[in-house]
Amino acid sequence: MKALLVIFLFITASVYAQEDLLAKEYFNNGEYEKALVEYKKLYQNAPSNINYIEQIISAEQQLEQYAAVQTFLEGILKRVQYPAFLVEMGYNYQLSGQPEIAKDYYQQALAAIDERPNHVFSIARTFQSHSLLNEAALAYEKAATLNSNFNFSIQLAQIYGEQGHIEKMFTSYLEYAESNPSVLSDVKRAINDFISEDSSNENNIVFRKILLKKMQQDPKTLWNSLLSWLFIQQKEYRKAFTQEKAIYNREQRSLHRIFELAQIANKDEDYEVAKDIYNYIIETTQSDNTKLEAHYFLLEIEVKTSSKSDYANIKAKYLELLKQYPKKDKTLDLQIAYADFLAFYMNETSEAISFLENTLNEPLSKMENAQVKLKLGDILVLQEQFNKALIYYSQIQRNLKNSTISQEARFKVAKASYYKGDFKWAESQLKILKASTSQLIANDALDLKLLISDNKYEDSLQTALKIYAKADLLAFQNRNEEAIVLLDKILDEHKTEPIIAQALFKQAQLFVKESEFKKATANYEFIIANYKDGILIDDAYFNLAKIYENQLNEPEKAKALYEKIIFNHADSIYFVEARKHFRALRGDAIN
Repeated sequence: MKALLVIFLFITASVYAQEDLLAKEYFNNGEYEKALVEYKKLYQNAPSNINYIEQIISAEQQLEQYAAVQTFLEGILKRVQYPAFLVEMGYNYQLSGQPEIAKDYYQQALAAIDERPNHVFSIARTFQSHSLLNEAALAYEKAATLNSNFNFSIQLAQIYGEQGHIEKMFTSYLEYAESNPSVLSDVKRAINDFISEDSSNENNIVFRKILLKKMQQDPKTLWNSLLSWLFIQQKEYRKAFTQEKAIYNREQRSLHRIFELAQIANKDEDYEVAKDIYNYIIETTQSDNTKLEAHYFLLEIEVKTSSKSDYANIKAKYLELLKQYPKKDKTLDLQIAYADFLAFYMNETSEAISFLENTLNEPLSKMENAQVKLKLGDILVLQEQFNKALIYYSQIQRNLKNSTISQEARFKVAKASYYKGDFKWAESQLKILKASTSQLIANDALDLKLLISDNKYEDSLQTALKIYAKADLLAFQNRNEEAIVLLDKILDEHKTEPIIAQALFKQAQLFVKESEFKKATANYEFIIANYKDGILIDDAYFNLAKIYENQLNEPEKAKALYEKIIFNHADSIYFVEARKHFRALRGDAIN
């Protein structure tokens, strides 16, 4: 008997579920009369189901059957005490053009919160569902006043945001973060939609003033943290550093946040601030590994920003650090960076190779061994000893199959083969890498494969492609001026071949490295004028825009180019970044 009852209940539930789905489908498709029939059937069997009641009301309102809704709701209100239905009744009067009666029902719903504050959840939700934001905010504010245990900061913040009450919205979000520290990242994401990189933006100013006021009234490190975050969004890293130091001085915990700020400033090429932060870390930390890591990044910045006359001094600093920290966690990174500096900046390739070969004799893990061999391979390519380089790259692939570093080694095999003109072998490796787990490697592989495949058939001798590959190698060897001259050879002697656009683009990149921005601009403009349908068009727009924005100080020209990407190249990898720069240049309030 029990089994039969279970089967009966299961069948009944299945029937209701199917009818529910059918009703939803009719409603979603705009077939409101059919939906109404189905929901009324469901309601007959479950007269207390709020969802069915709401859907009947919505369907009848879509059909403008306001009198039917009124009768339906009057019957329900006699039967159940559910004040949210007062909101529904008011909204029905509003739709039928009787705003004064609607207002009276809204007031009755709000008054129900006085009697029982818990009613706020259904009442406010119903107000919000009909975009009655003022009333929803009043409901939450009233209930919070009546019951101090209620916290509707997040709900109110969202409503204030929709209403455009920016100051109240920020305040509510901050109250929410203060009462729930674990949601800080969610609060930042929400606030980020209302601020921009521009520190003079009105919303940014409002948010900063609120934080400063809170710091005066209740000096919590939470406010310092959020102020630091705001300064980071505005790329004011020195101001962020001041806040982070204040947090560290009060809490004396970890330097992790300060180190993270240094990395952000470094990545954004604000090298002066990054150097000051790394030096502060070195002076403050008790950890040798942290000191070494800060020194490592300081030297990295120094290498990027120094001239050849400084190289001997930099070399001495590397050697001093290697002597001072012989067995720390980050020493291998320092050793590899030192070898890279010797080879690619000081042109002391033999010394670099000897240094790394000695490093290989140290007790290393498989991954560490691979990192050293990867750099050895790069230096051998620099020397154009391609076969020796391929041996090291192949060893990495064999010893660490399917790892990211193995895929990187395979790409370097393809690149070395390409440099020496073995395009067929390079292509075979690149085909495999298109499915790389590393998106960066996959993208680089696809770009190189397209370069080869698009140009190898134009000339049976592949003359232009070989010249281009040689120029690419010279660029890898930091011989930019020679690479530029070689690319000129392609531009002069192979004018009808498809590689011209690629040669112009590569040359423009090298001009930027050599700070010859006018020449780079000319190349990008030529691509835009003559290769509108080519694969490099969005690259040209974006790179030219960056030059106008950052080097030539012509923001209107930059804005026009970013706009081209937004409206004509929505599938571009630069789309998100272009939109961000365009809005910043336009002075939008919302990022």
